[in-house]
Amino acid sequence: MAARPQSVPGQAGVKKEEEGPAVAPSLPSLGQEPSNPDSRMAEGQSNVTGPASPVNEEEEGPGSAPEWPPQKMEEFQPLRADPVAVLTEEQELIRKRFSSRIQTFWKFVKTTEREEMAITAIEGMANSDSYNPEACAAMLNSLVQSDIPNLKRVPTIVAYIYRWLKTNTDLSAEHRLDKSLLKLAQAHPNDVVVTLLCCAPSCDRAAVSMWKVMVSSSRTAEVVLSELPCVLEDWPLHSTCTSEGESKEVFALAATRALWEIIRVPLSPQASFVVPCLFVALLVQVFCSTEQMPSKINFFWRRCRQRHHHPANPNRFAVLTVKALLCRLQLEDVVLAVERKKGWDTLLSTDTHRYAVGLLAREMHRVSRPMREGIARYLLTLFTREESHWRVPAMAFLVEILNCLETEKLVDTILQLMTSHLQSDCKEMRHLVLRGLLMLCKNPLKAKRLQGLTKSLMELLKDVDGELVELTLPVLSKVLLDRDVPIATPIALQLGEALLPLFDNDASRVRLLSIHLFGDMIVYVEKEGKRHLKTCVHQSLLPLFYHLHDENQCVAEASLETLLRATKFLKKRRFMQLLEREQPWRFSECLLSESRRTTDEYRRQSLTYLESSQESMRETAIRFIGLAGQHIRGQQEEFQNICDALVGMTNDISPSISTLADQTLHILRTAPRHRLPFRFQLLQDKLRRIWRR
Repeated sequence: MAARPQSVPGQAGVKKEEEGPAVAPSLPSLGQEPSNPDSRMAEGQSNVTGPASPVNEEEEGPGSAPEWPPQKMEEFQPLRADPVAVLTEEQELIRKRFSSRIQTFWKFVKTTEREEMAITAIEGMANSDSYNPEACAAMLNSLVQSDIPNLKRVPTIVAYIYRWLKTNTDLSAEHRLDKSLLKLAQAHPNDVVVTLLCCAPSCDRAAVSMWKVMVSSSRTAEVVLSELPCVLEDWPLHSTCTSEGESKEVFALAATRALWEIIRVPLSPQASFVVPCLFVALLVQVFCSTEQMPSKINFFWRRCRQRHHHPANPNRFAVLTVKALLCRLQLEDVVLAVERKKGWDTLLSTDTHRYAVGLLAREMHRVSRPMREGIARYLLTLFTREESHWRVPAMAFLVEILNCLETEKLVDTILQLMTSHLQSDCKEMRHLVLRGLLMLCKNPLKAKRLQGLTKSLMELLKDVDGELVELTLPVLSKVLLDRDVPIATPIALQLGEALLPLFDNDASRVRLLSIHLFGDMIVYVEKEGKRHLKTCVHQSLLPLFYHLHDENQCVAEASLETLLRATKFLKKRRFMQLLEREQPWRFSECLLSESRRTTDEYRRQSLTYLESSQESMRETAIRFIGLAGQHIRGQQEEFQNICDALVGMTNDISPSISTLADQTLHILRTAPRHRLPFRFQLLQDKLRRIWRR
């Protein structure tokens, strides 16, 4: 701040004070009104009785461009309860005299009239009238000391304090109204903050001075800063109402500008309770200002850029403020870690914002426990609001810090929140919730809290979103298996029914996880439920047989393991022996020889595998259908359906598949119609020979 010349004391100076009071000091003793009532208007000053309009705000000119990391950030120092400037002995003597005179004067003034008189006095100071500034300051200080709970025009008072600071040229008098400002901020924080943001949205020198006074006091820092988060995140305008009943619209960016100046000075330790809220609110503003930029806000920001040389886009300035806040908390390592991973740039796109928030959250394991839990608690409040555009990023942050939280009650609250969003219409939200649940599952103590989610998780297995199902399967597996309690029969039946269709899912990971979980279910189901589960397990034999030939080796191995468990469960010893001897085609012949009803069912199931995207599966289907055709030669309609399916496969994109289909079709058509045991064996041998080529 550039130094300004000292003002020359006027006629209402110290000498007038030494004359001594009359019987009862009157208001004119504070100074005389100008002879011309309209003189102020002629000089370009407005006769304001309320907060000044942001449009008329005048700045002292462009400041320096914000640099990263912020330079000249003052070191933290222990603070006095009320850090008001220390007065000289002469100034203190003058202050006491005026204070004594005002106390005497108040005795002759009605309580209801004191506020209006003080406003008139401070208005005179603000408009550079011939009012004695010491007397006016003493009047206001006395008013807020005695009548602070009953004040009805706090916004007007704050507006004139700001106006006076703006026009004041006496540096030694700059802190003359600090005590009054602190008292007002402590008792009426909303009025003070909203009025100051409206009067000085781009935060000029006078506003910076007022913010510094308020946040450097241990008594007012927390209550004042607590008013900023709701303004920061309420993009683009925060609508509120002052105690005077006047509706106000505050620029969200005005709060960001104020915070940028605030965090460059020492903060009271009490302000640490509000820092998590400010951090989250800034992240919300980054997202909102990236998503939309109204013309009104754009115009305001152009003015700020001209005066302060800020970044071209408000969202970049919000990110800059987040960095500065973290550095004020001595978390430079977090800032640099996110920078190395290009997280700050990623934060500036709505498409990648939630990923950047997750990255930032992962780096926040370095912060203190109170900071982490404060962030989590404030994030939870975002979900209680009817309209919140930042719920998905908020969930992304909660998911990443979930395992760092130690307060059980807080973890339980987050778990309840996740449970309520399992059936969300938002795909990204469901994915994040499942990721969070999976992280909880890694901690055995926290995993116990998920036991009541089994039915909700099984419902998700029916979703068409393969990625969602892929996330659900490991969570469900952990919930069901990481305990000593057997799986209940009703749950096993529902689970088996939900898992069978997933064996043929396009995603190999889904196939692998579903087959593994099915095998585990067979082992861990309660004894009383084994009899009820036989039908479901029997239905799994053919799909598992097909996936013995899956192109993904892990899926093929999992299918063999689960098929062995299934045959053991069904007590089919012959089937187990063939699998253990690695004779899968003898296994398929045993399947077809069980009964005519099962043969027909297997044949119908196999037709669907002819359309598989895997060449190995189509090949297996042709072979199996060829064997099935031998069993139904007497059933003309069913036999013709098989032949028609094979004819369609002769035009397969794979030459080997089309050749195999053609050969199998030829053998089936030329074989004898009557299936004598010897000739049936010859037909099987022919089919085996062509399949081995």
